[in-house]
Amino acid sequence: MRKIVSGLFISLDGVVEAPDQWHFPYFDDDMGNAVQNMMKDSDAMLLGRHTYEEFAAYWPTSTDEIAGHMNGTQKYVVSNTLNSLDWQNSTLISGDVAKELTRLKEQPGQNISATGSGTLVASLLREGLLDELHLLVHPIVVGTGKRLFEEGSQVPLRLTDSQIFGSGVLYLTYQRADS
Repeated sequence: MRKIVSGLFISLDGVVEAPDQWHFPYFDDDMGNAVQNMMKDSDAMLLGRHTYEEFAAYWPTSTDEIAGHMNGTQKYVVSNTLNSLDWQNSTLISGDVAKELTRLKEQPGQNISATGSGTLVASLLREGLLDELHLLVHPIVVGTGKRLFEEGSQVPLRLTDSQIFGSGVLYLTYQRADS
């Protein structure tokens, strides 16, 4: 059975929005290896609408070294507002998202990587659909921005692995405590 696995850059105060504005000073070989391993262990991406739109505007014309992976990988996009998807290898998921994701998890293959998409990741956790949460916790307080969890939400988690990178970033892996 496949797993849905999320990897997020997150600040000490829980901000996941706009990591391009605060993340790069902490990127080092350790983090690069962690991100590369998450990519290597997956054969599909799960994206929310906002992340899909950002990625679809950038990756198809990118010459970045991972552009081939990003463009060639199967993408599942969760949205109730989009009607069509233009980026290659993209499939729209709407309606009964839980049923469709459960069906995808039952298919053969590697992990399904939820990249970015903080709102989607939080809802997957609440619904018990996310199997692993990989947080790259950066030693910075951003102060403003979208946080991973809304005030009042509770999701019991169990730490399954942790690493400290030379940059001060903590790489934490969690599963739901009730799984």
